[in-house]
Amino acid sequence: MSVRQSSNTARARGLSHVPPGEVALQDALSAVADPVRRSILRELAAVPEWTKACGTFDLPVAKATRSHHFAVLRAAGLIEQRDEGPRRLNRLRRPEFDAAFPGLLDLVLREPGSSP
Repeated sequence: MSVRQSSNTARARGLSHVPPGEVALQDALSAVADPVRRSILRELAAVPEWTKACGTFDLPVAKATRSHHFAVLRAAGLIEQRDEGPRRLNRLRRPEFDAAFPGLLDLVLREPGSSP
């Protein structure tokens, strides 16, 4: 195994994905309350699954803050992430989240104005 593969494997092991059904309503509401996170969700909803890497989002925040926003979305069951080489790809967990919180994601995605 190469050093790059080893570091990607270690990086992927650090990802935890909470099933939306195990997320408290308050945590789901807190996750979608932030305009940067809503922007991430809207961008993910507009593209096919697993095609949007973290570094390709147009966000007005530093890299560390961006990582925090993705972690909050993962913890709330809204997104799933996987590493492919040096890129971390994202998927909106819409069907699973809609089953746990019917209508909430629809409201977030319909919100006017796509920039945070």
